[in-house]
Amino acid sequence: MNNNHYCVIMAGGVGSRFWPISRHDRPKQFLDVLGTGKSFLRTTFERFANIIPVENVFVATNTAYRDMVLAEIPELKPENVLCEPLGRNTAPCIAYAAMRIRSINPDAVMVATPSDHLILNEIHFCEVIQQCLDFVSDKQESLLTIGLQPTRPATGYGYIQVNKHVAEGKFNKAKTFTEKPNRELANIFVSSGEYFWNSGIFVWRVDTILRAFEEHQPETYQLLDSISEHYGTPTEQEAIDRIYPECRGISVDYGIMERSSNVWVRCSDLGWSDIGTWGSLYQYASKDDNGNTYSADTFTFDTENCVIKTPEGKVAVIEGLKDYIVVDTPDVLMVCPKSAEQNIKRYIETVKFAKGDKHV
Repeated sequence: MNNNHYCVIMAGGVGSRFWPISRHDRPKQFLDVLGTGKSFLRTTFERFANIIPVENVFVATNTAYRDMVLAEIPELKPENVLCEPLGRNTAPCIAYAAMRIRSINPDAVMVATPSDHLILNEIHFCEVIQQCLDFVSDKQESLLTIGLQPTRPATGYGYIQVNKHVAEGKFNKAKTFTEKPNRELANIFVSSGEYFWNSGIFVWRVDTILRAFEEHQPETYQLLDSISEHYGTPTEQEAIDRIYPECRGISVDYGIMERSSNVWVRCSDLGWSDIGTWGSLYQYASKDDNGNTYSADTFTFDTENCVIKTPEGKVAVIEGLKDYIVVDTPDVLMVCPKSAEQNIKRYIETVKFAKGDKHV
């Protein structure tokens, strides 16, 4: 392994689209949603531990989740958990991590990745990441993201257009970014062969990404650079807590990638999903002969194509449902059509207004 290679796992989100099992006090990245015996965060760590020295792995998360991160990844040094006092989207998160890594190793090359992706072809994934690390080491001014071969005209993902039609396994310059197109546009994108899903996985040299922040997000850069003497010291957290709320909340896609001219795409087919919704979970979960995926001790009658999640040891009997999501927890039961899962955030707001924060 190369000691100049670092990984930052972004694990600060609340995973609201997986409500009611994903809550503010234990969000999706800490859950075993797929029934593998491991949380998303643990699986992501193990994936990158194959190619990045463990001491070079950082997790960026909310301060409230620090202890949960260390419980999931006991191999992690406590100082490698970067705690945000509040969410400011991915741009400030990545800038903070890059500055912390720069304080350790100015020659570092880093991967920034979400904590909650499903990768079916993990061997190929590790090969791709290694190729990306080598690429940005050679092309030192490049900002690289992984573009994924679309399998359907999904409207919930961002798309990246490359300069020309390219095959899987190639690097190409990015041309345009489009966030969550409508169905008609998504169909055009997929049929053109020039568009790839935006994975949200980025690779770059630390000095390159920080120069990009200095150019395109100067306020955030100046705020985080102003506390450089605190990085890696006992006063780091106090300094971050003081200046972080002043950082602009913006994604690295909007704040950096769409404004930069040196963006490259590694076109890949990894068997990927962000497992961001109950519907995407359904796509990859094992199913019975009627297309249902459910927990143990669930009995279905005249029920088809449903996602059913119930507490361990609880018997559930479901009859007469088709294309529904049924999620039962000790304090919340949600039943809704799969086609209405985009309304989950509205359900959360309604419950929060009526009952307070207890159930969210």
